Amino acid sequence: MSKTPKKSGFEDALARLQKIIAALESDETPLQESMALYEEGVGLVEECARVLSEAQATLQILRTRADGAFELIDAHE
Repeated sequence: MSKTPKKSGFEDALARLQKIIAALESDETPLQESMALYEEGVGLVEECARVLSEAQATLQILRTRADGAFELIDAHE
């Protein structure tokens, strides 16, 4: 019932969320369908948040040290 994105499908998940939001904001969507869409949306939001969190954790910057060697540092330093 719940569709979750693959890591490579992050943009697809966001596009699907936009469609879900539009459907939920519509007065035309029946209650049962709205409930199913809401459940699907929650799953997509959770998966997207997980992917973003993983991406943030892996961001690194290559920096040149004074001795000319390179080092990787966390992007948040």
